[in-house]
Amino acid sequence: MNPRLVLLDSGGSNLGSVQAAFARLGIEAPVTSDANKIRNASHVILPGVGAAGVSMNRLYANGLIDLIPTIQQPLLGICVGMQLLFESSDEGDTECLGLIPGRVKKLPAQPGVRIPHMGWNNLMVSTTRSLCDGLQNSGVYFVHSYAADVSEFTLAQTRHGNAFSAIVQKGNVMGAQFHPERSGVAGARLLKNFLAL
Repeated sequence: MNPRLVLLDSGGSNLGSVQAAFARLGIEAPVTSDANKIRNASHVILPGVGAAGVSMNRLYANGLIDLIPTIQQPLLGICVGMQLLFESSDEGDTECLGLIPGRVKKLPAQPGVRIPHMGWNNLMVSTTRSLCDGLQNSGVYFVHSYAADVSEFTLAQTRHGNAFSAIVQKGNVMGAQFHPERSGVAGARLLKNFLAL
């Protein structure tokens, strides 16, 4: 059975590229803020590019703030979309969705460590959960200045100066700090793993 996938309208500039990544897998990925379409979907994506506060304001404006915590099907946040899943963010001291405990923090500046972090890093997977099947040591593409610390919810991590969470999960709520739509074979594998849940 083909998944019925929807992208939440978070206003991110990566909506088109995420749709294209799913199109390459033969899956339609309409953008919506319609509560009925979201509830009837089999899988939900929360994309995001830009600032946490701007994305949260867009979710408020689209009436999605109260709906998102009620989603029972698999939910995947991408990049800023992953950061919004946490309780809060250093970026603009933003209150986020609170679906995963913790605060997203600014990556610390260190000698030889450029912020924002832009580039390819390998994943260190610490789980047998199916979301991470085939991703051990895979190279994926990051563009960000904020990240979640490694915690009990971390399925995979990487390093840019310090270690941080690259993939997280709490129940049906999951997140990828990297951009699967820009991460080639590994990114496509993550999306396929998500759709198989």
